[in-house]
Amino acid sequence: MLRITPILLLLLAFGTSIADDRPRARDIGLVVGIFPTGELNAITDVDGVRVGHSTIIEGDDIRTGVTAIIPGPGNLYTHPMPAWIHVGNGYGKLIGETQVREFGEIETPILLTCTLCVWSAANALKDWTYEQPGMGEHTVNPVVGETNDARVNNMWADPVQREHVFEALANASGGSVEEGSVGAGTGTQAFGWKGGIGTSSRVLPQSLGGYTIGVLVQTNYGGVLTINGAPVGRELGNYAYRDQLETASDGEHPEDGSIMMVVATDAPLNARSLDRLAMRAMMGLARTGSYASNGSGDYVIAFSTDPDVRRPRESDTPVDAPSLVNAAMSPLFAATAEATEEAIYNAIFKATTVTSERGTLEAIPVEDVMRILEEYGVLGWDESVAPGGN
Repeated sequence: MLRITPILLLLLAFGTSIADDRPRARDIGLVVGIFPTGELNAITDVDGVRVGHSTIIEGDDIRTGVTAIIPGPGNLYTHPMPAWIHVGNGYGKLIGETQVREFGEIETPILLTCTLCVWSAANALKDWTYEQPGMGEHTVNPVVGETNDARVNNMWADPVQREHVFEALANASGGSVEEGSVGAGTGTQAFGWKGGIGTSSRVLPQSLGGYTIGVLVQTNYGGVLTINGAPVGRELGNYAYRDQLETASDGEHPEDGSIMMVVATDAPLNARSLDRLAMRAMMGLARTGSYASNGSGDYVIAFSTDPDVRRPRESDTPVDAPSLVNAAMSPLFAATAEATEEAIYNAIFKATTVTSERGTLEAIPVEDVMRILEEYGVLGWDESVAPGGN
């Protein structure tokens, strides 16, 4: 639920146009990898996946929200989806992780929010699940991930409540996904700049299966920002350990932080294959300059939407489900790494400056970034892999 305050009135007057004016990576010619994107270049290119946000801006110190990812149609409890959660670095509060890793299935939508908001969000997701058709008095395993947005948000005030979770779920739809300083990305950062929600997708050619991979990220981590190999963080003078390396430096350049990565695919995969797929999102993360610091919660939630791999929760007879063999996984691995990397760039580019009494997270200066990318020759890479390219 978006609450109207004097500050928000200014954001509504100017912030939307500012966000709309900020580019995604491909808008400036920044092309990641070799595979084509889906129509929307978003996780919603995977058929059946829906995304919704609830952005919470209250008073002088609440800058947070909820992002909901609904993996597919129908009752996820009675007909769960194959899924896995990969833990890159486990400094976080990911509710529902152990049961997903035990059963290899997901039975609720996925929520992303702020660190100290996960319990209230999970309780609300439980309530929402019980309202779905076909539910009885069962225990449910809500899946709620988080990152720490305390630089600009008072997460100790428990700002995310039932109405916000229900709003994000009600808003969930296919189509374009709003990115940047929205929903669970309202108060988050990336490499010391404003970060947030970002998404991207890849579609494999028919000769490699024709499958779609979609990734959505909630960025809040540090490191040395690298874009298509260009040392952007170093060039802009904003990177981890700068204060220790440059005695004359000022300001703060945090090394810690977290990221939630959600990977969806329509490829028929079992839980073990989804585990392997999720690991490759970490490779996409690494390409952006992260090294998974000690205080970083780096998690990947991966699931398959193929209807043939969804099994009923209860059955008296064995249930067969197709699954790709291991030798067919490599193209999906590559596509996942690419989509994760680009989703992070989209989160950073689309994010707008957010200020509260706790501090300010500045949006990255796009023009300066473009100058650096042009200097290092990392734009327009799609031309080199197009037919007849050099």
